[in-house]
Amino acid sequence: MTSSLRLGWRTLWRDLRAGELRLLIVAVLLAVAALTAVGFFADRLKGGLQRDARQLLGGDAVLASDNPTPPAFLERARSLGLDATSTYGFPTMARASEEQGGASKLVSLKAVTTGYPLRGSVQVATTSDGPGQSTRDVPAPGETWVDASLLESLGLKVGDMLLLGDAGLRVSRVITLEPDRGGGFASFSPRVMLNQADVARTALVQPASRVSYRFAVAGDDRAVKSFSEWTEAALKNGDLRGARLESLESGRPEMRQTLDRAEKFLNLVALLAALLSAVAVALAARGFAASHLDDCAMLRVLGQSQRTIAGAYAFEFFIVGLVASGLGVAIGFGVHYAFVLLLAGLVETALPAPTLWPVAFGLGMGLVLLFTFGLPPVLQLARVPPLRVIRRDVGGLKPASLAVLGIGALGFVAMLLAASSDLKLGLIAVGGFAGAVAVFAVLSWVAVKVLRRSVNETTAPRWLVLATRQISARPVYAVVQVSALAVGLLALVLLVLLRTDLVSSWRRATPPDAPNRFVINVMPDQSQAFQKSLRDGGVAKFDWYPMIRGRLVAINDKPVSPDDYTEDRAKRLVDREFNLSNSAEAPPHNGITAGAWKPNAPGEVSVEDGLAETLGLKLGDTLRFDIGGIQNDARITSLRKVDWGSLHANFFVMYTVAELPDVPVTYMGAFRAPETKGFDNALVRAYPNVTNVDMSATIGQVQRVLDQVIRAVEFLFGFTLAAGLVVLFAAVTATREERAREFAVMRAVGARASLLRQVQRAELAGVGLLAGFLASIAASAIGWGLARYVFDFTWTASLWVPVAGALAGAVLALAAGWWGLREVLRRPVVETLRRAAE
Repeated sequence: MTSSLRLGWRTLWRDLRAGELRLLIVAVLLAVAALTAVGFFADRLKGGLQRDARQLLGGDAVLASDNPTPPAFLERARSLGLDATSTYGFPTMARASEEQGGASKLVSLKAVTTGYPLRGSVQVATTSDGPGQSTRDVPAPGETWVDASLLESLGLKVGDMLLLGDAGLRVSRVITLEPDRGGGFASFSPRVMLNQADVARTALVQPASRVSYRFAVAGDDRAVKSFSEWTEAALKNGDLRGARLESLESGRPEMRQTLDRAEKFLNLVALLAALLSAVAVALAARGFAASHLDDCAMLRVLGQSQRTIAGAYAFEFFIVGLVASGLGVAIGFGVHYAFVLLLAGLVETALPAPTLWPVAFGLGMGLVLLFTFGLPPVLQLARVPPLRVIRRDVGGLKPASLAVLGIGALGFVAMLLAASSDLKLGLIAVGGFAGAVAVFAVLSWVAVKVLRRSVNETTAPRWLVLATRQISARPVYAVVQVSALAVGLLALVLLVLLRTDLVSSWRRATPPDAPNRFVINVMPDQSQAFQKSLRDGGVAKFDWYPMIRGRLVAINDKPVSPDDYTEDRAKRLVDREFNLSNSAEAPPHNGITAGAWKPNAPGEVSVEDGLAETLGLKLGDTLRFDIGGIQNDARITSLRKVDWGSLHANFFVMYTVAELPDVPVTYMGAFRAPETKGFDNALVRAYPNVTNVDMSATIGQVQRVLDQVIRAVEFLFGFTLAAGLVVLFAAVTATREERAREFAVMRAVGARASLLRQVQRAELAGVGLLAGFLASIAASAIGWGLARYVFDFTWTASLWVPVAGALAGAVLALAAGWWGLREVLRRPVVETLRRAAE
């Protein structure tokens, strides 16, 4: 063992000085840096969410419902010794007085009482741009606290009166931090906070008003757990419909949703870097082993045992893997701060320090990567026979053991799936690459055979004939080279598609001409007049649909309840009222995915396909809705694909008739407001009961979030681009010495350097064209799978992708060949002959 360590140290320093380990170190470093950068960020984000979960909730557990909390829940909390507080909120319009311009704005009103919040604290300032200070107080009766953006929109300042319904309240503080509001864009409307004693004065809460109630408790963990279990049992028994329990386990999903999408993009790019690095390590290790065959043969002649040689190289690779992985972890730790800065708008609180898990994972990934794909060919050096010293045709490298590669590859794949944090993402990325490698190998083998037969050596140019012979003479090398190049190009093409087509599909979810206003609560007798007001104001196109509130009570005459389902989303859908609508014609922004829309067919409905999947509905099923006490049965005759991100008026269920008599109805509309100044205020004054929702800030916020995520993805793109270039370089230079010997022989028999240069360029261009074409097709298939099953986009690859990929492959292969093989053609004739003779 001691002799192995000594020999390992000597070979390590020699190979480092000679640059033999350069590609291996770079490949491992890139993979570990990319994976740990994402890992550190995700680890800190998870720690921050767990730490701040109570503040995001405003308590240890919160009962959220559409109705006032029954006294039984309050009594239960008191009996367990828990602190409790109730808040409720709803959207409404806030106005400035006519003397101050009469501007209006949709706001999110929140009514609180003493004791709010139970966890965390509100921070308020005395001026719009002043520093916030924590307080345990709440607005006094007759006063209100507001967001600074509301004062700016209405042209008000602290001390002015804010009109809410029938009441006027004085603005006394500016809210700078509301702990239980959530992060990111949890609430798009400016906040108005007031004392619950003032709500009656405003007359905003009426019997049909939609109000969200939150009952929060805090205290001993065991008491909170007992309250949560009691509450969940009560909810299952149907004691409070339209309610849900929020706790540390369930959390608030608003901040997490966008970060999850960002993390998926980042994980995909990191996985590509790791997969490419595996290919680079395998190619570089084989080249490393090939260059050490003669050295090991001499060691065997000098008496070194196979065990000593194997131990020396294993020790050398362990040190290289440990150092390269350590450097990768350090780089990844530094890079993750860039993610924190680029996604700063989504992460509202200071993140805690990371745990040691990303460090351990990064070191483990680097060592697994090197030992799985790098060590098998190197260990063959221990079996090189001493006879190779005098006979160079013996002791060559053989394919690695499939059992060894299989076990190592399974471990590597398991670590990649763990790093992906999303099983679908991991399986599509890793499985897609594995399948692509197999397809590349088969097709490249067929292409070599076809090329050999298709080139007529009597009529074809001499350089083409020689290039064809070069490729077909080494079919295994050609297959390896094409497959390796194709894998590298696959990742690069996939990254380009990710950056362009996939991200563009995400952006198209909120197109630039999307509606930016929603109006609700338009009374039937106001419908025609309101539409005329829109047209007079310059709005030519708008969505206009009836809105009906109904609860699903039976499916195929069988009563339905939340207990019939196990999925949380299904339970919530059954336990709440639906927004229903009706129209003789199918909405133009909805696509029919099954069945047929039959205009003016009484007793028929069209259902959103996602709802049908969640509730287990199918064509022909009969749904019964309770609409204002009226039972209404209808049969499902079509399913629709609804793009909820389109910002059009969308509904889960639509009756296919122009009118539904005898049911209470209001109207809603969606339109893009003109740039005319005062347009919104004129609508509010003309129709004071109508709620006008301005979505401009929402759309802007979504686009800003997209820009942040895209910048983070592009930042990590550099790692994968570098890994792809390493693969290209390794693939092109893998046969450098074989090329040198062949070119030496050709130069010895009179071939000119210009002819050999043409042969080399033709071979590289042909290999690059084939690899780029195969890679583009595979990238399009994998990109489609990711778009459909991971990111939920509608995406179709462009026809130019294979052509552009083939051309890019040829250019990159020529560039890598010029850089990696230029020395072959520059060697003096005497040196090339000597090397060829060895």
